[in-house]
Amino acid sequence: MTRNRPPNLPLPRFALGLTHAGLWAERLWRGFWPFLSVLMLALAPILLGLHELVPVEWVWAFAAGFALVLVVTLVLGLRRFRRPVRAEALARLDAALPGRPIQTLMDEQAIGAQDPASAALWRAHQARMAARVANAEPVAPDLVLTRRDPYGLRFMAALCFVAALLFGSVWRVGSVVDLAPGAAQAATGPSWEGWIEPPRYTGLPTLYLNDQTGEVLQLPQGSRITLRLYGEVGQLRLTEEVSGKPLERPDHPEQTVEVTRSGPFEIEGRGGRGWQVVMLSDTAPQVEIAGAAETRAGGQMVLPFAAMDDYGITGGRAVIALDLEAVDRRYGLRTDPDPRDPVVADLPLPITGDRREFTENLIEDFSQHPWAHLPVTITLIAQDAAGQEAETLPFGTALPARRFFDPLAAAVIEQRRDLLWSRDNATRVAQILRAVSHRPDDVFRSQTAYLRLRVILRRMEALQRFGLKPAQQEEIAQALWDLAIMLEDGTLSDALERMRRAQERLSEAMKNGASDQEIAELMQELREATQDYLRQLAQNQQNEQDGERQAQEGESLQMTQDDLQKMMDRIQELMEQGRMAEAQQALEEFQQMMENMRVTQGQGDNGQSEGQRAMEGLAETLRNQQGLSDQAFRDLQEQFNPGAQAGESQQNEGRNGGEGRGQSHEGQGQGSRQSGTGQDGAQQGEPGETGEGSLAERQQALRNELGRQEQNLPGQGTPEGDAAREALDRAGRAMEGAEEALRENDLAEAIDRQAEAMEAMREGMRSLGEALAQQSQPGQGSQEGDQRARNQDPLGRTPGSQGGVDTDESLVPGDDVYRRARDLLDEIRRRSGESDRPKVERDYLKRLLDRF
Repeated sequence: MTRNRPPNLPLPRFALGLTHAGLWAERLWRGFWPFLSVLMLALAPILLGLHELVPVEWVWAFAAGFALVLVVTLVLGLRRFRRPVRAEALARLDAALPGRPIQTLMDEQAIGAQDPASAALWRAHQARMAARVANAEPVAPDLVLTRRDPYGLRFMAALCFVAALLFGSVWRVGSVVDLAPGAAQAATGPSWEGWIEPPRYTGLPTLYLNDQTGEVLQLPQGSRITLRLYGEVGQLRLTEEVSGKPLERPDHPEQTVEVTRSGPFEIEGRGGRGWQVVMLSDTAPQVEIAGAAETRAGGQMVLPFAAMDDYGITGGRAVIALDLEAVDRRYGLRTDPDPRDPVVADLPLPITGDRREFTENLIEDFSQHPWAHLPVTITLIAQDAAGQEAETLPFGTALPARRFFDPLAAAVIEQRRDLLWSRDNATRVAQILRAVSHRPDDVFRSQTAYLRLRVILRRMEALQRFGLKPAQQEEIAQALWDLAIMLEDGTLSDALERMRRAQERLSEAMKNGASDQEIAELMQELREATQDYLRQLAQNQQNEQDGERQAQEGESLQMTQDDLQKMMDRIQELMEQGRMAEAQQALEEFQQMMENMRVTQGQGDNGQSEGQRAMEGLAETLRNQQGLSDQAFRDLQEQFNPGAQAGESQQNEGRNGGEGRGQSHEGQGQGSRQSGTGQDGAQQGEPGETGEGSLAERQQALRNELGRQEQNLPGQGTPEGDAAREALDRAGRAMEGAEEALRENDLAEAIDRQAEAMEAMREGMRSLGEALAQQSQPGQGSQEGDQRARNQDPLGRTPGSQGGVDTDESLVPGDDVYRRARDLLDEIRRRSGESDRPKVERDYLKRLLDRF
């Protein structure tokens, strides 16, 4: 039977209290959710200030309607609400437990109480129920109102209220009291508020007029003052002189004034205020040329300029006009020029940062313009956001452009200028070019350039018979420009001739007073040409005969690369000091010394030891494997980019540096792809000529050759020799895997196996070199050292079997070569991620990362 007295239950702390509180929340929410929803809907427009935008009659009508609904929902909520008691909380908590243990603890034993066994069983049952009660947890309230609110009206009301809190203000609730009839007038009288909006381009914030405590307002020109007057019409009036025009209705509730001049701004009436407005005029921008115009080595004009404005420069341009009065009217410039419009170039602006004051460089290339190197006037114009412009005084200078140091190229450029100056000069230009090319063998280094000039002459003479048109004039001028570029840069393949050309161009630049940047560029070209010449001498050494020929040529000049570097540094130092005569003399001595230098003839293969022959054979096999891997890599590129055949892709660069020209790599052996590089789209290799089958055959031939070299490898029985043979065994297995992958047309797998083979071959060559070094005796080492000294070129390098060079110095300083390799790889990754580097360099670095 059940007892009605409250039991002493072993409930956990707060379990019954939280459950009881949940019952309160559940019944309050179920009873008063309509009242809360209506209340939030009523407060939302007040927080947003919508009651200030509509007539006061509408506001009170809506207020009365909402008040009625609030009363109805409140009454309905009070009728539905039942106050929860503790027994209901116990019942809910008991229902949440298995077996209703709380009810069990409140019961008493009805029968069998006198029986000890039955009483013990009842106590055990109550103990088990007490354990369940001790683990009881609070029961969460049921706040789901889906049945009572199927359309989710409570969520709509909550959304409106949250939006009003975010975008409105709780202080607007107090303004509702002012809407009572006569309340505002009785309390504070008429009121007003206003805002000051400066022009957007100034970047200044909007100001609240009521917060301006001073008597003087400094406002930018073009600022807009918006004013709102509250109360009866006529109680407040606006008087101002800042707009420059009279107001139509000074007592209108809404006024908008634009500041165009300084003057008073006053709100007359009860609670009004007044200010003296000082207009800050938008000053015109300023621009000036910050230095003389310079010419870069490539021919670009660099003109520094500075600009400033109170709120920022928004644009600008440079106007370049011909200064006809300053032109030396001789030769082809004697005739009147064809009319040409001034050249207009946009001024560069800072991409980021402040544009109110900055310094930039105008960089443009006018090398092909008809006014190149002629007197011009440069006028810079800057503009601000208000549309105001400022310009500099015309700056007179010779229009910077590319300089041509080759005499024939300079002559062609001069005649091109005369042709562009006036179409009437066509006959004269043709006659002069014919006179220049009268004896082509004495003038032209390239027969191709001479033939191109003859074609241009015939074209120009044929066109001028019927009158040269502007389009034809531009066509001939472009052809003459291309011819001058060919004469200046040339297509020389001979290293000695290229070095002579570099020396001549440097000499001409010093004589003609070229800029320091141009001289530095030509000096760098001379250094590169000298290196190419030395490499050519080293390659020609293998084809020369020892003995009588060297006796006839006289004593050869032996010198180190440091000596050459010191001589060229001395020439550059003299030029930087302005001692051009001494620099010219030093350059002539350098040129004579380089032409007289010869390379000592080596002893050839007859004087080589067995170890040296083995090393050279492995090096040759490694180069062939590298070439074969390059060929497979290009074929893999063509699979994903069919248009990049024969190396035409700009990202495909051969070992010789042929970018996008379809040049094959060195050391590819027979069957390598052949391609032309003619100007007219020369022949490319036929499709299928070098397929995967031929690559597999070449890979098999390389594997067989490596096996033959491994059998004849010296150093057998030594740890280093055995390590070399083990490395070559791994290389052979990797080659076999590459061969199988090539036959299955799996180029990616083949390239991986080829890379493993090359790494193993390099390791084998290192081990073989250590074995040879340990086997050499002091006498033998001296003999081989003397032989290497006889085979060295003037820079101390030993030529290889295919024109390569070797050195005794370590290519990677330090003992930890693997750590050095990791550092180099990290540096390549870092540089490839720098966006300010040239695109060509970043593409090259990415190709290195893809390969290694």
